[in-house]
Amino acid sequence: MAPPKIVILTGAGISRESGLHTFRDPDGIWARHRIEEVATPEAFARNPALVQGFYNARRAQLRDPAIRPNAAHDALAELDASWPEGRFLLVTQNVDDLHDRAGSRRLLHMHGELAKARCLRCAAISPAPGDLTPESACPECGGTGTLRPHVVWFGEMPIGMERIEAALAECDLFVSIGTSGAVYPAAGFVREVRHRADTLELNLEPSEGSHLFDEARHGPATQLVPAFVRETLARWG
Repeated sequence: MAPPKIVILTGAGISRESGLHTFRDPDGIWARHRIEEVATPEAFARNPALVQGFYNARRAQLRDPAIRPNAAHDALAELDASWPEGRFLLVTQNVDDLHDRAGSRRLLHMHGELAKARCLRCAAISPAPGDLTPESACPECGGTGTLRPHVVWFGEMPIGMERIEAALAECDLFVSIGTSGAVYPAAGFVREVRHRADTLELNLEPSEGSHLFDEARHGPATQLVPAFVRETLARWG
């Protein structure tokens, strides 16, 4: 019997143990910043310097040498490397690069990538590991004042939805890791697959949609995710 087709969704909880702030915790990022001021197209049009400064601070944290992939990121990279081609997709809501640095390759950043910029003039996507300002020039077309963070803001369509929907339509196992279950469309993925695929939640505490999963395990991601990967590879690897 062929190994199952797996779709894994990760959220901010998987990076929390690496030292990155989550967005929706009581002391998280959205508790200190108003969404409408820093995370919408209208906010960027109104005050690009404020928006760029907000994301520059996020990038600065990501550049901290203490911020590195943890055991959960490493375990998913191992599963990616071990699983048959065409039977695995890792979808992350996170804009950090910790999955990339851990070695995950079949990876889709549905909410964009913090260390990249997108040009509003030519649509080119370019590396942006450092600070951006309203005067930053696009490396492709040379336009100034045209670069925005390559992140999906509120009111915008997530990236790669056609690929995600196709993978969900065929998956045999859906695993949600470190997500609040409050952000759509990702929060609705379990509803799409729950009657035809096995579903598993791995989260520090029950998410808003925890009751929709066949099984839910609660605890630190650095413990739960490596254990899940070991079990999966022992059974199918």
